[in-house]
Amino acid sequence: MAVYALTGFSLISLLSFGYLSWDWMKPSLVADVAMDPMEKSLPPTFSRPPHIIFILTDDQGYHDVGYHGSDIQTPTLDRLAAEGVKLENYYIQPICTPSRSQLITGRYQIHTGLQHSIIRPRQPNCLPLDQITLPQKLQEAGYSTHMVGKWHLGFYKKECLPTRRGFNTFLGSLTGNVDYYTYDNCDGPGVCGYDLHEGEDVAWDQSGKYSTFLYTQRVSKILASHSPKDPIFIYVAFQAVHTPLQSPKEYIYRYRSMGNVARRKYAAMVTCMDEAVKNITWALKKYGYYDNSVIVFSTDNGGQTFSGGSNWPLRGRKGTYWEGGVRGIGFVHSPLIKRKRRTSWALVHITDWYPTLVNLARGNLSNVPGLDGYDVWPAISEGKESPRTEILHNIDPLYNHAKYGSLEDGFGIWNTAVQASIRVREWKLLTGDPGYSDWIPPQTLTNFPGSWWNLERLTDGLRKSVWLFNITADPYERYDLSDQRPDVVRTLLMRLVHYNRTAIPVRYPAENPRAHPDFNGGAWGPWASEDDVEEWEGIEEPLKSRNKKKKKCKICKLRSFFRKLNTRLMSNRI
Repeated sequence: MAVYALTGFSLISLLSFGYLSWDWMKPSLVADVAMDPMEKSLPPTFSRPPHIIFILTDDQGYHDVGYHGSDIQTPTLDRLAAEGVKLENYYIQPICTPSRSQLITGRYQIHTGLQHSIIRPRQPNCLPLDQITLPQKLQEAGYSTHMVGKWHLGFYKKECLPTRRGFNTFLGSLTGNVDYYTYDNCDGPGVCGYDLHEGEDVAWDQSGKYSTFLYTQRVSKILASHSPKDPIFIYVAFQAVHTPLQSPKEYIYRYRSMGNVARRKYAAMVTCMDEAVKNITWALKKYGYYDNSVIVFSTDNGGQTFSGGSNWPLRGRKGTYWEGGVRGIGFVHSPLIKRKRRTSWALVHITDWYPTLVNLARGNLSNVPGLDGYDVWPAISEGKESPRTEILHNIDPLYNHAKYGSLEDGFGIWNTAVQASIRVREWKLLTGDPGYSDWIPPQTLTNFPGSWWNLERLTDGLRKSVWLFNITADPYERYDLSDQRPDVVRTLLMRLVHYNRTAIPVRYPAENPRAHPDFNGGAWGPWASEDDVEEWEGIEEPLKSRNKKKKKCKICKLRSFFRKLNTRLMSNRI
């Protein structure tokens, strides 16, 4: 039987807050009131294809929205969700690239070769070019397509860029982590460069503008210059609220009483992003798009608990396959929804947006067979049953194998040392090392010595490599049933075996020094020639080098200072 050590919170206090029952997400907490994957519903009977605005936030924790009981103010998200459909059985991936790749392709990571880690700035890797992307399908359906924000799907050659993958316009960053004002990104000591791009060019002139403001202004500009008579798709991938924790001072001031500094800055960034969504919604109404629009809001992965985020009361954090890493905030707001103002418990995964949105656009899916996503619009709009009954969270053969896993523990059919996770109806199975497994309460309390957050830690079961949970009855993953239900474990292991047979080889090539920004005018961008491509693609990076921890880039700010100083001196000469 598992033994739990609680620091700062007792079991009684958890019960008193209602966090050990499923009712913690009941509507009263809100301020306002097995099918084939290719089996599609009939297109909705709209008079015109709807305008589609897809908003993706970065590292926003499950607890970090007002209607989940957060201490962070998100009045816009709360209102839009309350007036639309909240998705409370919605799943994403635990880190950046995987969620974005599955949104754009409608396919699991094992079917694109991106099942390990993220695409790093110096890797000759990107979203496979043979994949037909969501914006490409929408272009086929007559849509004008635009992307604003974070790409993080590779850029080592021009064919990988957003404007070559289906977007008419692009303003944003190509890498996964930039300064909110200077747009500098350091991928290790001395490996620093500028990363803000307009189309396929470096947007040097935009430096100094806070990214959340810049991206929101761009969305408004796109809407102002387009005709609402013609369908438009805008993918808004906010950098917020990924580190570094930076926010305009006026937003931080609102949380001045919050004792935890990281949480204070993080909260300010969330509220700033919330106001950005408000401004986007206002622009939709001002320029005549709103009445025929569908707004989808999604997070990309769980919150990073050591950087201000909170997934409470879910277990785990960003980068893990516990619910805190893969259960997302999601809702749909649209005048076109038939049954509004409700909470949906339909099982939905981020791959589902591809077929759902293409069908809404009256597009054609016949040339993209084998999608892992389902059309979930009837479940969202009409409250019908979701066509999805299972989710492959992932199978990562390159992740560090669990020390105590074995083929024997997997009934001779699966090596439980391999990191994998799958959800089938109410059951969830994890094997290998799922990642950091603690429950971390909201990080606003400061009256506990020795730590700025309070922790509930599992103190036994560390020698395990198999976990089984009834997620419907136990959404917080407190009661491992793998010993009591070996029959269910075996059944889900067989599903992993089935999926693994369809997996393609992992694409995780070694980093290449030619990607250094110093060889590209001081900016991150495409660097490989056509002759290089065959030599590098598909080469896996040695495990030893993958596991090396990168040192923090302490010279980035200094390099940025001298680069800007040099720019000013040159401009003065001109």
